[in-house]
Amino acid sequence: MNDLIINIGLPKALGLDGEQLRAFYQPIIAMDTRRIVGYEVLGRACKEDGAARSLGSFFCNEAVPVEDHIVVDRILREQAMKKLSELDQPPLLFLNLKPNWISRYAESGELYTLSLIDKYGIDPRRIVIEITEESFNGSREQLRKVVDLYRSRGCLIAIDDVGSGFSSTGRIAHIQPNILKIDMHMIKRSATHDGYLGALRSFSALAEQIGASLLAEGVETKDDLERAIEAGARYVQGFLFSKAEPEFQKADRFAPLLEGELEAHMRKYLQTEQYWQEQSEQLAAQIDLTLIHDGDFEMYDTWIRELLPKLQEDCIRVYLCRGDGIQLSSNFARETQEGWRQEREYVSANWSWRPYFVPNLVQFNGRRQTIVSRVYADLDSHAWIRTISVLAENGLILFADMKVPEAV
Repeated sequence: MNDLIINIGLPKALGLDGEQLRAFYQPIIAMDTRRIVGYEVLGRACKEDGAARSLGSFFCNEAVPVEDHIVVDRILREQAMKKLSELDQPPLLFLNLKPNWISRYAESGELYTLSLIDKYGIDPRRIVIEITEESFNGSREQLRKVVDLYRSRGCLIAIDDVGSGFSSTGRIAHIQPNILKIDMHMIKRSATHDGYLGALRSFSALAEQIGASLLAEGVETKDDLERAIEAGARYVQGFLFSKAEPEFQKADRFAPLLEGELEAHMRKYLQTEQYWQEQSEQLAAQIDLTLIHDGDFEMYDTWIRELLPKLQEDCIRVYLCRGDGIQLSSNFARETQEGWRQEREYVSANWSWRPYFVPNLVQFNGRRQTIVSRVYADLDSHAWIRTISVLAENGLILFADMKVPEAV
């Protein structure tokens, strides 16, 4: 333990009792390679017998002066970066920095992490500056200025606890990080709450739009891992794999576990898509769109009324549009198993603005007469649905909104 330090001059708030400060490392695993791609650096107070306790309560204690937090964090950072410099093929190193620490650059004009990069000859591309969640009232422009300094040197930028107070979409857009770390509580709640599941999917879409990768932290069970895969996380981290350890681990240690879960996810995904393909083909087989001719909405509504008894029980809404997105019929929304509500106010509505409309239209061709949308929440019922589109020979499109069964 030659990297341990003497406790002289350390903050009393640490409460060290025959303990020494030491950097520990929790692995972060990449989905694509199934290998450990990096480590988050975490602080521990260690006894000679190997027992270690987290320093989380110290760093979260607002009564402790910021200067004391910075002193301890710098000791841990240097331990970690010295260790990284000794490797021929170093992993990514995730360093937690609070916005209020970063903002002190305006006072000192120095970034300690960059000085350590120079001191130990580390490739800056192996360093991830992880901006942690906290109440931050400083200048957003000053924060962006410091972040850009790290970025200009080649460091990657991550935002921690996405979905919490600090990590609003506005700040995310302003900072433009390389990695979004999803708050572990959102992963948990998404298992039983559709609202959190929708928010989780929205952050996945946000990551795609800004060119960032999604990292799901707090993965403790296989169910958590399944949720992370469904959300499109590129990286995962948590006790399912490993707690923080004093040493780096074998890169492929968790490959069998991840490969098994990815294979199970693929099987489930294929079964789900096969189910929906069969549903779309069944719907297309039940109707004859060649019987529809140009006319007024009354004629189109009459045609749909004759179709209603043939529709599957999971169909909650059906309507007819032209290829340019203009709705020709009323909406027919299911009220009971056999009862439907006619909504005439939707006649002439234009749906071409919906993100799915034009991409779906392009996919229609002579060999493909049905398309199934991705899962999304219905505007009226808030139920999870998928929309089946059926193309008629005369360019009309029948849309059927189908409720997603829980088992699919």
